[in-house]
Amino acid sequence: MQKPSIPKGTRDFGPAQTAKRKYIISSIEAVFKKYGFMPLETPAMENLSVLMGKYGTEGDQLIFKVLNSGDYLKKASVDDYQAGSQSLLHTISEKGLRYDLTVPFARYVSMHQNEINFPFKRYQIQPVWRADRPQRGRYREFYQCDADIIAPNRGFQSGWKEVELTLMIGEVFSKLGLDAYEIRINHRDLLFGIADFVEMKGQEIPFCAALDKIEKIGREAVVLEVKQLGANTTKMNQVLDAINLKDDTPSMLERLQKLINGGQRGFDELSQFLETLSPFNSKIIIDFSLARGLSYYTGLIYEVVPTSVKMGSICGGGRYDDLTGIFGLPDISGIGISFGLDRIYDVLEELNLFPERSEQFTKVMIAHLDEESFRQGIQIVQQMRSKGIASELYPEQVKLKKQIQFANKSSIPYVLTIGSDELASETFNLKDLETGDQQNLSLDQIIDKLLAD
Repeated sequence: MQKPSIPKGTRDFGPAQTAKRKYIISSIEAVFKKYGFMPLETPAMENLSVLMGKYGTEGDQLIFKVLNSGDYLKKASVDDYQAGSQSLLHTISEKGLRYDLTVPFARYVSMHQNEINFPFKRYQIQPVWRADRPQRGRYREFYQCDADIIAPNRGFQSGWKEVELTLMIGEVFSKLGLDAYEIRINHRDLLFGIADFVEMKGQEIPFCAALDKIEKIGREAVVLEVKQLGANTTKMNQVLDAINLKDDTPSMLERLQKLINGGQRGFDELSQFLETLSPFNSKIIIDFSLARGLSYYTGLIYEVVPTSVKMGSICGGGRYDDLTGIFGLPDISGIGISFGLDRIYDVLEELNLFPERSEQFTKVMIAHLDEESFRQGIQIVQQMRSKGIASELYPEQVKLKKQIQFANKSSIPYVLTIGSDELASETFNLKDLETGDQQNLSLDQIIDKLLAD
C-alpha cells in the first residue's frame, strides 16, 4: 500500500491552524477595507504569455508551468526538443500557476479598463505558487495579501500613496500585536544610479537581483557576481562601504548622493517620503542594499522584516510604472504591498501572539443521558444556534463520561447536560471544562451567559 504524502513545499492545515490563519486574514482584510480598498480575485492559472518576462530570468524559472490537456506532445517536434527546453516549452505548455498577484492584477486592469474608476484601490488575498527550494519561511504554495493603488501617471505625483501604504503596514501589525519589526525602504531609481556608477548601465535589473541577495549570500559573493556581469569592483566596494553604515538619517542620503552623482529622482522622493512620515512612529529604516528582485519595480520599494525572530521579509512591495503597458494600457502607474500570510503565521506562532479565542470553534456541547433527552437536545441546540451561539449536540447515546471526553479533546469550553431531572425542573447543568465550575441554570440564563462570555 502506498503511503500518502503531499508535495514538498506544501502543507496541510488542521482546524486550529486554519483558525489562526483566518484570524490573520480577517485582521489584514479589516485594515484593507478601512483604507478604502475593494476586493478582487483572479484565476489560479494565467496564460504563460501574461506571466513570463515579468519577474526576471530567475523568477521565470520558478513559475510552475501547466502541461497542455490531452496529448501535450502532439505539437512538439524533434527540432523543438533539440532546440532546448525553452523551445519545447512553447509547444507543450500554454498556462502557468500565478507567481504573484501583481501581474495578474495588471492584466485585469488592462482587460477591464473601461469598467474601472481610477484611482483604483484593490485588495486580493489568494494563494500563489513558486517552484522554489523549500526551507524555513519559504514554501512552494503560500498566500499573499495584496493591496494596490493604480491610476494614470498624472495622478501619481504627490507621494501620498506611498505614505498611505506605509501607515497601513503599521496598522496591520499593530492589530496583530507584532511590534518588533522594521520597514526597510529604498528606491529603484537610486539603485539604477548606483548601477550606472559601478559601470553596469543597461544591466540594472541583473544588478538589482544580485544586490538583493547580499544578506543571503554575503558581500563577497555579491561583488563576485556583479564582477562577472562587468561591474567595476572598486566602485562597487565603495558603494557597499557607504550602504553598510545602516544610517537612517538624511546625512546618509547626502553621502551616497555625492558618491554616485545619480539617481536624483530617487533621492528626492525618498527625502519627501521621510519628511511626510516624520510625525508618525513608522519604524522606517533606509537600506540601500534593498533591491527586491522583481523586475517591474520602478520607484520606492518596501520590505518589512521582524527583528525578534529569524525570518525573511513578512511584507514587501513598491511602485511600478507602466506595468499595464505590456498588456496594451500605457501611462498607468501603480504601487502596492503584499503581506506574506505564511511567514506572518510562523512569526506569530513563535512569539505566541495568537489570541486564545482564535482557535475556538464550538462554544457549547449538549450532552444527554437518555433518548428523550437527546430528542429535546435537538430543539435546544437549534435554539442556541438561532441566538448565534456555536453549538453542537453529541450525536450518539453513549455514557456521559465519553461525551465529556469528546468535548475536552475538541477544546469545547462548555457542556450543557440534559437528563430527566433537568427536563422536569427546566434547569440544566452547565459545566465550564476549563475551571470545572458547574451551575444549574434555566435555558435563557445559559444563553445570556454564553453570549456574554
